Amino acid sequence: MKRADYEVVVVGAGAAGIGCGVVLRDLGVQRFAILERYEVGASFRRWPAETRLLTPSFTTNGFGMLDPNAIALQTSPAYSLRTEHPTGSEYARYLEGISKYFRLPVRSGVEVLDVQSGGEEKRFTLRTNRGTIRCRFLVWATGEFQFPDLRPFPGAVLCRHYATVPSWSALPGEEFVVIGGYESGMDAAVHLARSGRRVTVVDPAAPWASQAPDPSLSLSPFTLDRLREIGGTNRIQFVAAAAEEVVQTADGRHAIQLTNGERLLTAEPPILATGFSSSLGPVANLFERQENGSPLVTEAADESTITPGLFLSGPMLRHDKVIFCFIYKFRQRFAVIGNAIAQRLGLDTAVLEQYRQASMYLDDLSCCGVACAC
Repeated sequence: MKRADYEVVVVGAGAAGIGCGVVLRDLGVQRFAILERYEVGASFRRWPAETRLLTPSFTTNGFGMLDPNAIALQTSPAYSLRTEHPTGSEYARYLEGISKYFRLPVRSGVEVLDVQSGGEEKRFTLRTNRGTIRCRFLVWATGEFQFPDLRPFPGAVLCRHYATVPSWSALPGEEFVVIGGYESGMDAAVHLARSGRRVTVVDPAAPWASQAPDPSLSLSPFTLDRLREIGGTNRIQFVAAAAEEVVQTADGRHAIQLTNGERLLTAEPPILATGFSSSLGPVANLFERQENGSPLVTEAADESTITPGLFLSGPMLRHDKVIFCFIYKFRQRFAVIGNAIAQRLGLDTAVLEQYRQASMYLDDLSCCGVACAC
């Protein structure tokens, strides 16, 4: 690939990138490409072996509700994978199947190194390891899992990040400290405890006690069930405090200083489950930022407010207090992006009514407040 021109380029072939690609295909966009530096579903393939999707998959398409983990109409991971909570490698197979079925133009092994926008033709120029690519519209759908935050506090480099663990059962050691108590931290704790190890989970927000109705801010029922399952073993302890610093002691152990004054000692590197760094990379300067640091995009199309034609898709998406970090949330915006692009290309958008009927076209964010009466 030396030089290529497209109408639309999607960067990332995970759930968001493949989902957006299907919408572009349905809209009849002729010249588009999906660029992926590894392979389809790469982030999911790198999950720890025991990790599974939090949301359950059911083949409910015939009853007016799309499978919660589906990223395309008339598809269901529950049907194709025959499992309720797919592993990462299983879900990657589903994404690969979608890519092949819809004949999506995925270009694997292409890493975007630099992005420039503007010029007389108002096109994007992407410098990649495979040559230069130009496009009129750019959809950034890179996800976050491949970009672990390794330095959230002093000494964090001595820890082992959640995203770097191939399998929890294969880790040596009998006692662990997990820093971070949301889903990734609890996933680590559950699997370590299931294999007979003792775990201390540290988090100042104490998410294990939260009853917030928004699943983006509290633990999922799937995780709460797993915690109850092993609750009687006393293998998991919880500490509502933050880690201030990690140092290595003279005898090779790890000392974790907490904000509540406690000092925890562990022979094994602490498990870091405090999140991921931004995956915006080459387009970071093409977005304004919200107060919480998230990319600022338009409500109408998830488009950069300072770079027309640049769209954001995936778990980084935020609109004020509305968080789109789960698949069933951010998939509702694929058609919104597709509609904006199709309108500017002069394409018929009638097909998007199917997305609206399937609750995959959320263009009114005023309905996104989460409240449960009981």
